Amino acid sequence: MNWHDIPSLSALRAFEAAARHGSFSAAARDLNVTHAAIGQHVRALEDHFGQSLMKREGRGMTVTEIGRRLADQLSEAFGIIASASNVLLDNAKNRAIRIAVTPSFAANWLMPRIGAFWDQNPDIELELLPAGKLVDLRQDNVDVAIRYGKGGWTGAKVSKLMSAGHMAVAATSYMEGRKIECFDDLKGARWLMAKAQSEERYWVKTGGIDLDGENVTVFPTAQLTREAALAGLGVAIIPEPIADPHVKSGKLVVLCVEENSPAAYHVLTRPEIISPSRDVFVKWLKNEANT
Repeated sequence: MNWHDIPSLSALRAFEAAARHGSFSAAARDLNVTHAAIGQHVRALEDHFGQSLMKREGRGMTVTEIGRRLADQLSEAFGIIASASNVLLDNAKNRAIRIAVTPSFAANWLMPRIGAFWDQNPDIELELLPAGKLVDLRQDNVDVAIRYGKGGWTGAKVSKLMSAGHMAVAATSYMEGRKIECFDDLKGARWLMAKAQSEERYWVKTGGIDLDGENVTVFPTAQLTREAALAGLGVAIIPEPIADPHVKSGKLVVLCVEENSPAAYHVLTRPEIISPSRDVFVKWLKNEANT
């Protein structure tokens, strides 16, 4: 297709509307532009094709024979575009909301609460995408991402969900016979760390413990460190919202708590996308976090 031979889409739309209504004024109202703009577009098309497409007849406008053929074909073409667009819009309205979340957050915070969302919103389908890696919201077609950190992510609308300072925790069975005030009493313990826990390691170091000289077992994911802690294998560093249900159940004991931590869980969405269902889910998330 040689696009240089095809007039602007705006001019074609203006002519199709003028031909359909038989009036520049009615076409202007239809397209929310001025009467003069419609006239300019039609004259530009006539200059482009070197033929008269519309002519004045009494107080109105009528389409020439060649103009009628063009108008009919444009109406059909715009109808095809509208149908294709409506199909995609309907799919977007009806498809599941795609939510990227870390496995730990999904298992420990979201899943115990998600039943309440389904009860309140039975018509909104959710597709959870648990993964440890960061996703590209646009490229991966993700509606909502829940990320842990200090913020600063670009290319998305970011809002804080809840604070999430670190906790040093261990199972009650592991702590039997130990008197723990905080880090000073944890020297010599078995530390359960994930590969990517650089901030957690830094927090422990600020507490006076150099993990390079300690007994450290490294796991591929933070979720496995939590499971190891629950199994009574050692001390793990876990964000407070993830540790909280296990602490309340008595399965884990809090040994140390990070004060005034800048770390938090955040909700990321695409600002250019309008999705009422997504917004309902995000509002529910924030209400749950505040509760």
